[in-house]
Amino acid sequence: MRWQDMRRSRNVEDRRGMGPVGGGLRGGGMKVGLGGLIIALIASLLFGVNPLDMIGGTGPAPTPAPPGYGPQTTGAPAPGGAPAQQDAAGDMMRAVLGDTEDVWKALFESLGQRGYPPPKLVLFSGRVSSACGLASAAVGPFYCPGDGTVYLDTAFFAQLARRFGAPGDFAAAYVVAHEVGHHVQNVLGTMQQFDRQLSRLDERSRNQMQVRLELQADCYAGVWGYFAQKRKLLEPGDIEEGLRAAAAVGDDMMMQRSQGYVVPDAFTHGSAEQRVRWFRKGLATGDPRQCDTFSVAQP
Repeated sequence: MRWQDMRRSRNVEDRRGMGPVGGGLRGGGMKVGLGGLIIALIASLLFGVNPLDMIGGTGPAPTPAPPGYGPQTTGAPAPGGAPAQQDAAGDMMRAVLGDTEDVWKALFESLGQRGYPPPKLVLFSGRVSSACGLASAAVGPFYCPGDGTVYLDTAFFAQLARRFGAPGDFAAAYVVAHEVGHHVQNVLGTMQQFDRQLSRLDERSRNQMQVRLELQADCYAGVWGYFAQKRKLLEPGDIEEGLRAAAAVGDDMMMQRSQGYVVPDAFTHGSAEQRVRWFRKGLATGDPRQCDTFSVAQP
């Protein structure tokens, strides 16, 4: 992916190496991203904690990630004290976020929506405080609607490559674009409607609704990818990287890896097939109106 040619966003705060800043639950539940649930499941097996406590921003304090979690960075310190390898990852995140800002701003204008307020991206390591509470890196990347911010430990990308077999810069970009997709849902009011419905549903139905929310974010990630491809920012093999990442974090694939069997009623993010299909749909159409996962009988 030619991310070096993308405009850098100014809406990035680098907290890597700083530890949690601020704190307290100030409203808005945490919307865990594409890999967060599964990372939490793996951590729950290692530490014996309830993964829903880690994800929901409530209950016990998040458990620290396993020793060795994330890449072993080397090289001379970069500006701000981050190792050179980390700083390269941070630069790519600024580029990808900047490009999503440009794409969604233009899409909002073309669809007659009011101006697109871009999300903030916080890069962190270890643990981070947000308007959704305190979270450890074990939950993976997540979006907090309470402060309109994407939280990301770039060490997740090493896990995506090594543990889940989905390396590549476009795979990493898919992660960011998915979380930005949640921000789009927040801006358009989809999350608010979703939250209102959840209180009236049983656990199985809540899970099914959560799957629809996550699949729509996958489709929105594909919409961004469509325009990146149209502007020749993608290189041969990039699409395949993104599709591998989408499949790798499917609930069925990850449950099979972590516990040896699959429980479809417990899906909250969608199967590998669903995630790939909706990501493909966004990639093929570039039209967010085609991403209505809530209206179809079976997403």
